[in-house]
Amino acid sequence: QFPGFDDLYCKFCFVYGQDWVPTAGLEEGISQITSKSSVSPTTLVWNFPIDITFKSTNPFGWPQIVVSVYGPDFFGHDVVRGYGAVHVPFTPGRHTRTIAMFVPESTSRLQKFTSWFTGRRPEFTDPKVVAQGEGREVTRVRSQGFVTISFNIITKDMRKLGYEVCPSDMQCPALPPAAEGIPKY
Repeated sequence: QFPGFDDLYCKFCFVYGQDWVPTAGLEEGISQITSKSSVSPTTLVWNFPIDITFKSTNPFGWPQIVVSVYGPDFFGHDVVRGYGAVHVPFTPGRHTRTIAMFVPESTSRLQKFTSWFTGRRPEFTDPKVVAQGEGREVTRVRSQGFVTISFNIITKDMRKLGYEVCPSDMQCPALPPAAEGIPKY
């Protein structure tokens, strides 16, 4: 949902820790351009499937998906309409996450006018910075829009690594006495 904007497209990428390795699928991609419909004038739908498999022996650096939305401005230049990130859910099953999007802001009126006039609005050189904390405290941003993502998560061999992960809609079964020290997520 991006009130006041139309003809938008979406880029995605993943940010993850050093122990994580993508074993299948694409780490980044771009969707088609979508327009608002007369049936739902406030919603843009991409229906863009993302399929990726990660492998790790450590939960530190759990993957996050970073979403960047772009669209044309008044002059027809493609400009960023929003950045956002969310952790990939760690329990198996179907999950829906809504990401509050934001855009970087110029720090002065002169910069705002110059960027509007030239069509070169502030944007991050690397959108992955959105999922990292470094340098974010000095960035001026403005909220703008929401993106909702549906996840279908499958986990494998978590118990072998000492983690008991149950589907989001189920209760974990009782652990055997030997496994009492296993953390539950």
